[in-house]
Amino acid sequence: MGLLSMLGFGGKSENIKEFMAKGAIIVDVRTPGEFSGGHIKGSKNIPLNILSTKIDEIKKLDKPVIACCASGMRSAQATSILKSNGIDVMNGGGWSSLENKL
Repeated sequence: MGLLSMLGFGGKSENIKEFMAKGAIIVDVRTPGEFSGGHIKGSKNIPLNILSTKIDEIKKLDKPVIACCASGMRSAQATSILKSNGIDVMNGGGWSSLENKL
């Protein structure tokens, strides 16, 4: 396993495709203002500051989650929060680069 893989950056487009094949939902954790300025079609906007209040709602969807934001920093935090609550999740990074991998 390479260093990038250990840090969660290796083979990301393959993982994204695997998650999408399992019916993953994309959760964009940017603010509503950022989201309205552009986002991945079909993604759900759940800002990071309220994400922990939406855990039950996300669990009810019973689907894997790909978290995204502007650069990958907030989505990394979101990934940690969701994983700690037993949700199958991966950090998709910045939404525009994620969109190019879909």
